[in-house]
Amino acid sequence: MAATFAGKLCFLEAASPLSHKPSPSLPQSFQFSKVSFAPSAKSTTKIWQDRSGACKKRSYFRPSLQLSVSVETEEVVSDTLFADYKVTSAFLFPSQGAQAVGMGKEALSLPAATALFDKAKEILGYDLLEICIEGPKEKLDSTVISQPAIYVASLAAVELLHNREGGQAVIDSIDVTCGLSLGEYTALAFAGAFSFEDGLKLVKLRGEAMQAAAGSTRSAMTSVIGLNADKVQELCNAANQEVSEEERVQIANFLCPGNYAVSGGVKGVQVVEEKANSFKARMTIRLTVAGAFHTRFMTPAVPKLEAALAKTQISTPRIPVISNVDAQPHSSPQVIKNILAKQVTSPV
Repeated sequence: MAATFAGKLCFLEAASPLSHKPSPSLPQSFQFSKVSFAPSAKSTTKIWQDRSGACKKRSYFRPSLQLSVSVETEEVVSDTLFADYKVTSAFLFPSQGAQAVGMGKEALSLPAATALFDKAKEILGYDLLEICIEGPKEKLDSTVISQPAIYVASLAAVELLHNREGGQAVIDSIDVTCGLSLGEYTALAFAGAFSFEDGLKLVKLRGEAMQAAAGSTRSAMTSVIGLNADKVQELCNAANQEVSEEERVQIANFLCPGNYAVSGGVKGVQVVEEKANSFKARMTIRLTVAGAFHTRFMTPAVPKLEAALAKTQISTPRIPVISNVDAQPHSSPQVIKNILAKQVTSPV
């Protein structure tokens, strides 16, 4: 069964419910000792009388090395806590490209949902809800706006669902969550890996870093509809034979059978679109994104994202969150940080 809520939050339920093993509440952890060495000098004074009876004094300085040991607690959680997870119901959160002028309008009817946009206004420094509802479309479509907009609108949709009759039961039934690209951040926030505020700060920086990376070179994305993955790869190979190294394309998003997003230089993407019919593709759809996401073109964004993730408090999710990079759930906060940094340059 599937239903769509405000913000394009998708509820997925398996055809036949499977047994679910609750996620562990006590993750494995270790303590690390921090050892430091500090140079110092000890002073020794020697006093004596010479043959004439005069008093003599001399000071000696002896260099030494002091060993300082302090214990710092750093939780190192096993990354296999969700290895044998089973799914009955899941939330799938959307990514950039799902935005539309008017989204978030329902949030005005619920204080809890409006409160999220109020917090967003404080963090972002502008009225996100106004842009979501009124546009203009060109502004909402920009990477720096659309990523925070989809993140906040998706979590506002959860608040709206919570307020509906039977909605909390639906939320409580969710035992796995995931999200496409940006949606992985929303999924992690829903699963309690980080706070709404920390997640929005990360998404804000991510959008800015990806926009800057896209602006440094001309690139694009297009969806190829109606071919299997092997055929799309053949199409990419054919296009790459006609363009320079810098313009080459690759499959960036393995969305579903028959729908694959291709990223690369603008010229490479154009050649893919021109050749698609000869490969029997049903159609291609140019995506409204700033550039070639999930490819090497986003490499300049990685260091900024790594620095921000290093400063962010991330906990083990309360339920499995499926990664875009390897399609696996991760329980180690450090692994989650590494995965999120890697995600912008890796195929989904």
